Amino acid sequence: MSRPSPRSSIHAHRMPPMTNWRRVLIVGGTAIGLIAATTIGAAVAMTGGGSGAGDSTDGAEPTAGSPAAATETVASPTPSPSPTEAATSAAPEGDGMCDRAPAAGPDVTVTAVDANVIGAGGEGDTDPLPAAIAAAPDGRSWLAWDGTDDRIHLARLDCGDAIDGEPFDLEGIDLQDVIADADGVTVLVTREGDCGDGPLCGGESSPCRTMHMVRFDNEGAQVWERQVTNLGDGRSGYDDGARFVWWYQHHGRLASDGANTAAYFGVAITVANGDCVDIHEGDRMQVVDPGGGLADHPDAFAVGCSHSWTARIAWNADRDEFGMVCATDNQCRIAIPAYTTVAPGECDGSLFGGDLVAVGDGYWTAWSQGGRARLEHFTDGPSDTTVDTGADTSHPHLVAYGDDLLLAWETGDGMTAQVRDAGSGSPIGDPFDIDVPDHDYQAFKAYPDGSAAYPAADDGAIRIARVMPLG
Repeated sequence: MSRPSPRSSIHAHRMPPMTNWRRVLIVGGTAIGLIAATTIGAAVAMTGGGSGAGDSTDGAEPTAGSPAAATETVASPTPSPSPTEAATSAAPEGDGMCDRAPAAGPDVTVTAVDANVIGAGGEGDTDPLPAAIAAAPDGRSWLAWDGTDDRIHLARLDCGDAIDGEPFDLEGIDLQDVIADADGVTVLVTREGDCGDGPLCGGESSPCRTMHMVRFDNEGAQVWERQVTNLGDGRSGYDDGARFVWWYQHHGRLASDGANTAAYFGVAITVANGDCVDIHEGDRMQVVDPGGGLADHPDAFAVGCSHSWTARIAWNADRDEFGMVCATDNQCRIAIPAYTTVAPGECDGSLFGGDLVAVGDGYWTAWSQGGRARLEHFTDGPSDTTVDTGADTSHPHLVAYGDDLLLAWETGDGMTAQVRDAGSGSPIGDPFDIDVPDHDYQAFKAYPDGSAAYPAADDGAIRIARVMPLG
């Protein structure tokens, strides 16, 4: 399976590597004159609105974990154990929960996991994501990685962050995210799609992909899979109304309300323009129910921000909602889709949205402008608290850390982190080092014991950096 290089077109300007998160993403003749606001207006008009599950065609029915049950647009073989991965076992704790000892200050452990993971390589918004980690309710983990064999791999980790049991693999081009609960794990991946005949109004073609959630139980048996783009049933990428993954920014994240799972990701938007089609870029949020069906959820939408990058999502139990923020060149801001300004920015090539954390009836988000990280607190409108963190970074990470927050960023060959108060955003203690390489688009995950973990691809292995709980 080859990994295509994104194609530019005569009307789609590609930014240099340091600023490739923000592309003027309009392909076609007359479309070059559109601004982001009119782009999203046209796209929503074609879909009949921006709320609910979004499209009348969702690509395929949920598919059980066997080849005979799979449809053409979502087919993937039944996962099988990977013979290249050695399984290890961990002794169970007395109550089944991980018992990680708290410390007076942040204590970092690093555990190497043997994995045929791709290198960190490029860290652009269309480059493959090497690895992702998910916390299970018992404090253990699921680790997903993009393999050098062009497969996506999954493994359970024990309380010491070592592989527990036999890893397995599934079909996928790009890994996006992974999320776990007591009954299993759900992974978000891109797969092969069909562009169709077009024609494009201008520019060059690039492979069309689909985005899928794939669900497994704790034994590694596939339970269902669901396409959350909308190709299939006669609809191809270059057909009017298509929502798919192109060379445009498409990284995505998962969140769960305890039953339903939501995916928020970048998406290509196909809009008819006379006898040809223009393809714009935005984002999309879809919710999948426990049985693998698309849910008609009030927080879901076919198209949200346009243009969009660093789409971030979190479940907020106090507000009973999936909260989201994007970075967008629609008025150049960090915004709630679509659109409420959280924080104003500038389209100078350095606007980047970090992570989103739900705290009480509000949210904290980390973002950067001009290489300086900021924290913003908001509920359903503009930020009510802005914190200049003093961190010189273009790509901050943020995660819940017990009752507090953990802010992390790249420094040299490793990372630096600092605990932040979840009420005020103020620092708690001094910054400290995390001795693993950073990746702009990977995420820390919070654990029920108050720790936080990050998977770093490094020299043919994944190094799990865990910031242990505070006492």
